[in-house]
Amino acid sequence: MDLKLRGKVAVVTGASVGIGLAVADALAGEGVQLVLAARQQERLEAAAADLAARHGVRALAVACDVASAAGVAQLVDATKDAFGGADILFNNAGTGSNETIMDAPDEKWQAYWELHVMAAVRLARAFVPTMRERGGGAILHNASICAVQPLGYEPIYNVTKAALMMFSKTLANEVIKDNIRVNTINPGLVLTPDWVKTAKQLTADTGGDWEGHLQQVANEHAPIRRFATPAELADFIVFLCSERASYSVGSTYFVDGGMLKTV
Repeated sequence: MDLKLRGKVAVVTGASVGIGLAVADALAGEGVQLVLAARQQERLEAAAADLAARHGVRALAVACDVASAAGVAQLVDATKDAFGGADILFNNAGTGSNETIMDAPDEKWQAYWELHVMAAVRLARAFVPTMRERGGGAILHNASICAVQPLGYEPIYNVTKAALMMFSKTLANEVIKDNIRVNTINPGLVLTPDWVKTAKQLTADTGGDWEGHLQQVANEHAPIRRFATPAELADFIVFLCSERASYSVGSTYFVDGGMLKTV
């Protein structure tokens, strides 16, 4: 299926590893020019060089922190200087949390609000005008199944991802008149390096069977009884960025192996 994405420009945040890198790889495979954002410059530049070499596209690495207004401005300026704007924005930067509501300080709530919500707000304000000038575009927000089915150990993550999902819906209604489609992805269990790192830490004192630990997690939460690969999620996201998904507006898509317990 020709997704008609060749020559488009995509901005991907959290792009140096995991889901962000997999989405960048899949977009590059469709001939999309890339602007990759993440905080770790060396890893990001290595990823950009690899994608450019394998797919024959331009991949610009912009080391910045999109949780800050200055970091967003840096990313936007670099994109405009290199490509004049963007056709696709995948808001992916984010991370889990671990706290109780009673113990978490204001500063932690604010930090996650900036990362999961305000980054998306600021990037939309910056890129929607350039998408409008280019005839339209697609914005995808990577939220989480936890936005509607919370995990007890990460209330701040649950709350800020729920806010991101509502922002995405509200933005979709506002910009569809400009031929800009906005949607949300709510993944379930995706085997990212963070999951592997955590599993190794948790099993270090009990034999180190981190793979067995992850299998137990999958057995408990996902009827499919396994984690998704980042590439499986990326295939769906790239489709939503394309004209083939032209009637998908303001929706939230669960890619979770059956983890969601309601309809």
